[in-house]
Amino acid sequence: MKRSNLLIITDRYPHNKDHVSSSFVYSQIDALKKYFDTIHVISLSPFIPKLFSRFSFMHPRWRKDAFATDYSYDNVEVRFARYFMLPFDFVKERKGEFAYNVAKRIIEREKMDFDLIHAHFTWPSGYVGAKLKEICDKPLIITGHGHDVYDLPFKDAKWNKKIRNTLNAADRIITVSKSNYDKLMQLDISDEKVSVIPNGYDSDLFKNIPIKKAKERLNLPKDKKIILSVGNLEKVKGHKYLIEAIESVIRRRKDVLCLIVGNGGLKNELEKQIKLRELNEYVKLVGTKPHDMIPLWMNACDVFVLPSLRESFGVVQIEAMACGKPVVATYNGGSEEMVTSEDCGFLVEPANPKELAEKILIALDKEWDNEKIRKHAEMFRWIDIAKAIIKVYIKLMDSCE
Repeated sequence: MKRSNLLIITDRYPHNKDHVSSSFVYSQIDALKKYFDTIHVISLSPFIPKLFSRFSFMHPRWRKDAFATDYSYDNVEVRFARYFMLPFDFVKERKGEFAYNVAKRIIEREKMDFDLIHAHFTWPSGYVGAKLKEICDKPLIITGHGHDVYDLPFKDAKWNKKIRNTLNAADRIITVSKSNYDKLMQLDISDEKVSVIPNGYDSDLFKNIPIKKAKERLNLPKDKKIILSVGNLEKVKGHKYLIEAIESVIRRRKDVLCLIVGNGGLKNELEKQIKLRELNEYVKLVGTKPHDMIPLWMNACDVFVLPSLRESFGVVQIEAMACGKPVVATYNGGSEEMVTSEDCGFLVEPANPKELAEKILIALDKEWDNEKIRKHAEMFRWIDIAKAIIKVYIKLMDSCE
């Protein structure tokens, strides 16, 4: 692939390598870049009028993306395709067309030369990729990650047709879990062009640090058992059930501190829940942290918890395992493929705080083989996942010759 150029279309990408927004897309490209001359990234970035920016229902990324500036690093060129959006359904339905028009202008302006298009997320990136395939006559791969596979196509007939047409336009489809694959089969997508390739973790970044050292660096109490969760503060992430579970946990032991890393629209609601249940001493919302600081937080914990109602993959739990930490997660569609035995953690039913509390208590008491947990995570290293993706690229490009 060394003489080839790759075009990545994604609806989110870090600003100036801050690694906060959708680090898995950045990390995948970081593992793939050595195989290409140049990787062009077009990040589809809707912006909203200032009038609407103060409303809680607006995604904070929509405010940030309006100020994102293009940048380059190594052999990766990043361009932000900014387009005007209003927060209404009848406008959102045209999001794909808006995004395509500005992406097309960037390609023409920059005179981008590429041999392959890889779109992350079926909408709007996959739609944009399908339109670009038509005019550029280049092979297209679409990766379906989560909501864009298991939810969006099943909202109604109109969305079903839109996503089905987009996926049928792709030459190859990658999705990150078997549960997502099953959803794709419900859309009558040919299984011959679908590959299940999970997301991965950066093995240079996520590795063991002594828990005492990590706690000291974060100024966390040495006499507390640390329960950690990392994720956007959204309903689907199930944090309200984790908070309820902690209320049960502290009836049995008081030496615990639950830290929730992340930000989002439910912040105020979760803060009220913590206050109402008088858990301020035991549960802390610590906000968003830079991606390169997350390993420190993970190494400082005794147990990592992923209480999501739904996940396609849930890379954070693999990152925690890479640090040797046991995971308590839910049967959410993704975790079942990572927490495969009780040697590395436990699975519970989603939205079940009682069962979640029971497993957290067991996990806190259990003597874990941390090295075994780390070894289990190694199958998800980005350097290996990238090789699987490259095989798909090569097979596709060979078939197009």
